[in-house]
Amino acid sequence: MACVSAYGTDLAVLQNGFSIRHDHREVIGLITRLYVGAANTSYVDVPTLQIVHFEHDLTPATSPVVRVNIPTAAPAIAAAVPGKFSLKAPALDEVIHSASDRTQIDPDLISSVIHAESGFNPHALSPKGARGLMQLMPGTAANLGVANAFDPGANVDGGTRYLKELLELYNFDLIKALAAYNAGPLRVKQYHGVPPYNETRAYVARIIRDFNRKKLAEQKAAALAAKNKKRTPEKSSPLTQVPVTQIKVTQAPVTQAPVTQIIVQRPPADASQ
Repeated sequence: MACVSAYGTDLAVLQNGFSIRHDHREVIGLITRLYVGAANTSYVDVPTLQIVHFEHDLTPATSPVVRVNIPTAAPAIAAAVPGKFSLKAPALDEVIHSASDRTQIDPDLISSVIHAESGFNPHALSPKGARGLMQLMPGTAANLGVANAFDPGANVDGGTRYLKELLELYNFDLIKALAAYNAGPLRVKQYHGVPPYNETRAYVARIIRDFNRKKLAEQKAAALAAKNKKRTPEKSSPLTQVPVTQIKVTQAPVTQAPVTQIIVQRPPADASQ
């Protein structure tokens, strides 16, 4: 296995336009391992063919890598911790569901937005300066009170709150809200809907397609579980002739359907009481 290392604070510019800040890197076979800290404990593996080039990172130096466990119910605490973060899938699920509980936005929708924005990379940095999982611009992050946009907990919390603000602004029209998340509310107002930008139209379509795919998969799984439950014959003990207790299958809520149905739960009229 060929292995080549390089050191220095650089940016790996990818074919999709994102860039990943890293301390040093190592080429291992067909992948390039980007170490996000001086130690070799936190890294991102990227296919070498997806890297366009490397360039020196001219942004101000940040504090060293800090490995933390992000609290599910207290993203503000994690936001106060400086540095970069590594995030595994189970932890990301907790962060997404926590944000969903606070905003009443479907977690699958949040996940689809993250997928389109950053490909689940908490270190993503766009050419325009958008940062983290939900690609918050510095000004947007500041308005949302997100101190460190590379902190997954704070980033997803802020991005989800911003998405809810857009949904409320457009009377829960998901298409317009997603277009505004990508191109900005001013462009949506200017064009009375989705702006005629290929990037924005592809962005909205990608999220809707991904979200609908998840909802349809949930419905099929729920229908199959219900069907299998009906087909399961009752078994009895040969000694007591008492039916054996069957395993209860929890059916996924069928109300969480494709995007054509309700995505965000509105608060009840007496929610303030």
